[in-house]
Amino acid sequence: MAIQQADKLLKKHKDLHCAKVLKAIGLQRTGKQDEAYALAQEVAALEPTDDNSLQALTILYREMHRPELVTKLYEAAVKKVPNSEEYHSHLFMAYARVGEYKKMQQAGMALYKIVPKNPYYFWSVMSLIMQSISAQDENLSKTMFLPLAERMVEKMVKEDKIEAEAEVELYYMILERLEKYKEALDVVRGKLGEKLTSELQSRENKCMAMYKKLCRWPECNALSRRLLLKNSDDWQFYITYFDSVFQLIDESWTPPPEEEHSLEGEVHYSVEQAVKFIEERITEESKSSRPLRGPYLAKLELIRRLRYRGCNDEYKLGDPEELMFQYFKKFGDKPCCFTDLKVFVDLLPPSQYTKFISQLLEVIPLSATAESEIALPADIKALQQHLCVVQLSRLLGIYHAMDKKQKLTVVRELMLRYRHGLEFGKSCLKTELQFSDYYCLLAVHLLLDLWLEGEETAVWQCLTLLEEGLSHSPSNAQFKLLLIRIYCRLGAFEPVAELYSSLDAKHIQHDTIGYLLTRYAEALGHYAAASQSCNFALRFFHSNQKDTSEYIIQAYKYGAFEKIPEFIAFRNRLNSSLHFAQVRTERMLLDLLLEANISTSLEESIKSMSLSPEEDDIPWKDLRDNRDLTVLFNWDPKDRDISEEHRKLSLEEETMWLRIRSLTLRLVSGLPTLSHTIQPKNSEKTAENGVSSKIDTIRSLLQQLEAAVDSGKKFLEQKIQYPVLGPPPTRMAGFFSNGSCQCQTSLFYLVSDIYELDTNGLEDSAEIQERIGNSFKSLVERLTDLFNKCKGDLIEVRDGTLKTHPNLLENLVFFVETISIALWVSSYCDSVLRPFKSNLQKKKKKKKESSVAMPPVFTHFLDYVTELQTLTSNVIDHIKGLEIILTALKLEELSLKDTLLLQEEKKFTKTVQGKVQSSYHHSVQEIGELLKKRLDTIKKLKI
Repeated sequence: MAIQQADKLLKKHKDLHCAKVLKAIGLQRTGKQDEAYALAQEVAALEPTDDNSLQALTILYREMHRPELVTKLYEAAVKKVPNSEEYHSHLFMAYARVGEYKKMQQAGMALYKIVPKNPYYFWSVMSLIMQSISAQDENLSKTMFLPLAERMVEKMVKEDKIEAEAEVELYYMILERLEKYKEALDVVRGKLGEKLTSELQSRENKCMAMYKKLCRWPECNALSRRLLLKNSDDWQFYITYFDSVFQLIDESWTPPPEEEHSLEGEVHYSVEQAVKFIEERITEESKSSRPLRGPYLAKLELIRRLRYRGCNDEYKLGDPEELMFQYFKKFGDKPCCFTDLKVFVDLLPPSQYTKFISQLLEVIPLSATAESEIALPADIKALQQHLCVVQLSRLLGIYHAMDKKQKLTVVRELMLRYRHGLEFGKSCLKTELQFSDYYCLLAVHLLLDLWLEGEETAVWQCLTLLEEGLSHSPSNAQFKLLLIRIYCRLGAFEPVAELYSSLDAKHIQHDTIGYLLTRYAEALGHYAAASQSCNFALRFFHSNQKDTSEYIIQAYKYGAFEKIPEFIAFRNRLNSSLHFAQVRTERMLLDLLLEANISTSLEESIKSMSLSPEEDDIPWKDLRDNRDLTVLFNWDPKDRDISEEHRKLSLEEETMWLRIRSLTLRLVSGLPTLSHTIQPKNSEKTAENGVSSKIDTIRSLLQQLEAAVDSGKKFLEQKIQYPVLGPPPTRMAGFFSNGSCQCQTSLFYLVSDIYELDTNGLEDSAEIQERIGNSFKSLVERLTDLFNKCKGDLIEVRDGTLKTHPNLLENLVFFVETISIALWVSSYCDSVLRPFKSNLQKKKKKKKESSVAMPPVFTHFLDYVTELQTLTSNVIDHIKGLEIILTALKLEELSLKDTLLLQEEKKFTKTVQGKVQSSYHHSVQEIGELLKKRLDTIKKLKI
C-alpha cells in the first residue's frame, strides 16, 4: 500500500524526492533490493537538501546496511548549506557510524566554528582519542594523536571554558592513556575534580586508580582506610587496604617524623594496626542498625593472607572454623551466606569438614513431625539456613564420598525437604522461584553423579525431578538449563527448543548461551529447528553491527565519552565471536543440505550465499570464546569443577572442528566453479586464469583439510573428559569414528581425478579411469560401512529400564550429509562424462561402426550410481523400520521397577519418556524425508 500511495503522489508531482525515497523503502522491505537502490540513487544524485528526503534516505541506507552512503548525502548537503548546524552534526554522526575518525575530527571542528558550543569541540577531541585507539602503530598514538588531544583540552582549561563533567572525564582519559598519572591525579584532586559528581565516589575511585598506577601505597592505604570508616561494608576497599598494608610492610615503610603521614592522612603500615582496624570495624558493626557482612569477611580474608605469608598464629585472630560458624549464625538465613563462605572453605582442614557441618546443623531450628521421620524447618529462615548447610556439604565433597545407597537416601531426603518447602511458597507468583528449589537441584546433581558412575535409571530420575520442579517454579532458569543439557545428552532435541525459547534469552545471551542450542539441533536431525536457531543467533549478530553504531552516536550526544571505546571493543568482541563463526558456517552447510540440488541447483544455492572457495572470512587469529560455561549452578569441589584447562581445551577443540567444517563448506562451494568444460589438451597459457586455477584452489583446500583432520585426531588421542556440566564436546569424535571423515575426504580427491580426466580426454587416460573406478568401489564400501554404524534401536528396553543410543542418530545425520556430498560430486562427474559420451556417439554414427569401444569409466560410473541408489533405498527402509518401532513402543507399560517412586513422580516420568520418544520419532522423520529427496536426485543421474 505504501508503494501504491507513493506512486499516486509521483504521478502528480514527478520531482517529489521524499515520495521516491519512501517508495524505495517500501521496495526494500518487500525484498526488491536492486529496484530500491536504483530509485534511491536517482534522488541522491540530485543532492537533496530538504530534511525529509535526507532523513528517509538515511533510514533506507541503514536498512540496506550501507551506512557509508549516508556520509556522501550529508557531505553534499553541507556543501550546499554550509552554515547549517543540523546538517553538520548529521554529517559528524554519519562518519561516526562508519568509524571515519579523522573526518569526524574535522567535522567536529567545522561545527565548532559555526556554533562555538563546548560539546562540538570535545567531539573533535574524542575523535582524536579514537584515532589513537584504532592506530596500528602504538608509537604514533602516543606521539601524535594523544598529545594533540591533550593540547586541545589544555587550551580550554587555560581559558577556563570547561563546563561539564564529561569534559573533565575526557581530560582524565587522555592523561591516563598517555601514562601521565601524576597529572591525571592533580586534575582529579584539583578544582576540575569537583565536577565529577554523577557517580558515587567517582573522584575517590579515580584517585585510588592513579595511586595504584604510581605505586603510592601510603596514599592508597590512607584513602581506603578513610572510605572504610565511612562505609565498612565496601569490599573493594578492604582488598586495596590489605594490598597496601602488605606492600608497605614489604617495603619497610615508616612515616616521616614531622609531617603528615600522606596526602590522604593517617597510614597503617603493620599487621598489628590492620588487625586492630578490622577488630574495630567488627565492634562498630555490632552497634549499627543493620547487620554488615564486610567486617566479618575481612577478618577471614586477613587470616588467609597471613597464612599465605606463614605468620598467622602470632596475631591471635581466632580460628577460621569458629569465625565461619559465628558468621553462619548471623547470616545463615540469607541466600548470600553460601557464596560468602565458599571463598574461605579452603581455610578448613579436610579432617574437620564433617565436624564443621554437624556443628552448623546443630544451630538450625528443625523439628520432627509425626508423619515424617526427618526433622523439618518450621519457617523460611530455618529452611534457608538448612539449604546453606546442604550446599556447603556438597562443596566440601561430603556427598561425593558416599556410596550408591547413601546417595539415593540423600536424594530421597532432599526431595522430601523440597516438597515440604513448597508450602512456604504457596503465595509466590509464577515468575518467582520457590524457596526450596535448590534442594531439587542438589538432588539432581547427586543423581547425575550416579549416572556418570554407570547407573542408567538415574538419568531418567533426573529428568523426572526437574520436570516436577519446573511445574512448581515455571520460571526457574536453572531447571530449564539442566533439562536442556540432559535431554541433549540423551539425543532428544524436541523438548529443548521449547525450553530454550521459554528462557527468553536476551541480546548478548544469544552469544553466551546460544551454543546450548546450536550445538545439538542439526546434530540430532531436527533440521527445521536448526535453521530457526541459527537464524535467531545470526539475526542478533547482524543487528549488533547496526545497533552498536547507534549506541556510539548516543554516547557522543550525551557526552558519555568513556563508554565509546567500550562499545567499540564490544562490537569487535562479537564480530570475532567463535559462536558467530560456527553458526554462520553451519547455517550455510545446512542450507546446502536442505536446498542444493533439491529445490535449486548447487550453483544457484552457492551464488545466493555469495560463497567463494578462495575466501575465508573467519578471523582465526582473533577468535573469542564468549560462551558462558558457568551458567549452570554448581556446588562441586574445585577438583571436580570446570577448570581453566578445560576451557582452553574446549576452545581448541571447537576451533579445530570449525576449521574442518569451514574447509568442507569451501570445498563444496568450489564444485560448480569446475563445471565449465575445457577443450581437451588445452594449452597451459589459456587455462592460467580460468578453471585450472580453480582446481589448484580445491587441491590446496584439500591439503588444509587433511592437516586439520590430522590435528583433530591428535587432539582426540588425549581422551579428554569435560565435567558433566562443563562445555559439551564437539561432533568431531563421531565424525572420525563413524567413517564420515574418510568418505568426505576421498570424495574431494575424486573431484581432482575427474578434473584430470576432463583435461586429458578419454584416449590415453586408462590409468586415471582405473583410479576413478577404484575410488567409486571403495566409496560405496565406506558408505555401506557408515550405514552399518547407523543400525540398531534408538531406544532399548532392558530389564525394565530404558537405554537410549543417541550416537545412532548422530551417525544417521552424518550419513545424510556424506551422501549429499557424494551426490554433488556425482553431479560434477556427470557434467564431465556427458559431453564425452555424446562425442563418442557422434563418432559412432560417422563411422557407422558398432565396434567403437566404450571407455570403462562409463560403466564404473553407472554401477556406482546404481549402488548409491540401492544403498540409499536400504537406509530409507531402515529409517521406516525405526519409525514403526518408535510408534509401537509403549513406554508407559514399562514396569517402573523403582516402586519407591511416588504417584506424582510416575506422572512426570511418563511425560519425560514420552518427550524423548516423540523427539526421536521427529528426528527420524526429518532425516527420512531429506533422504527421500536425495534419492530422487540420484535417480536423475544417468549419463
